Amino acid sequence: MHPSLKRVLIVEDDDALRTALVRLFVRSGVDTLHARTAQRACELLREERTELIIADVRLQDSTVFELLDVARELSPAPAVIAISGKASPDEAFRLAQKGVRGYLAKPFTLSALREEVESAFSEGPDLEPLIAATVGRVPLRRVQSDVRRVMVKEALARADGNRSAAARLLQVTRQAIQQSLRATEKDLRSPAGGGPATSPSQD
Repeated sequence: MHPSLKRVLIVEDDDALRTALVRLFVRSGVDTLHARTAQRACELLREERTELIIADVRLQDSTVFELLDVARELSPAPAVIAISGKASPDEAFRLAQKGVRGYLAKPFTLSALREEVESAFSEGPDLEPLIAATVGRVPLRRVQSDVRRVMVKEALARADGNRSAAARLLQVTRQAIQQSLRATEKDLRSPAGGGPATSPSQD
């Protein structure tokens, strides 16, 4: 398993599959939490810090989307891999919108899961579909501001507040982190996210 992975939360209502996944990660030396329901998984997320969530899309008491909303509130945010035998195209798109890093259709092999975990920690997500979806809905200036704010916040969380370490994660200078923090504070103070996105047309 990837060296960044210290703890995983497995959310699966099929007892046999959940047991197999737990064994896989325990044998790999990863601290493993598990739950049968979205409600219990949300409780564990609020109690324990984890780097990865592996969750079935459709659970006995809910869907994975409730869990994803809780996960998005966390800082640092865990990577998420969704598993399902029934996910519709619409659900797959919603999973991507919620920041899910990987998807496996059932049945899948444990080796395929290992590859998905490695990919989730080694490769960045495909941002193009999400960025394209903002066109005509969100001003460019706000997108830039939001991206900067979220990335700096996440880097600082992963670095336990150390600005130099956060700068290394973002591959920028410490001064750039400080400038981003000041710009974020300014944007938050400004009405409507910093004013108009573009100048009035002269055509």
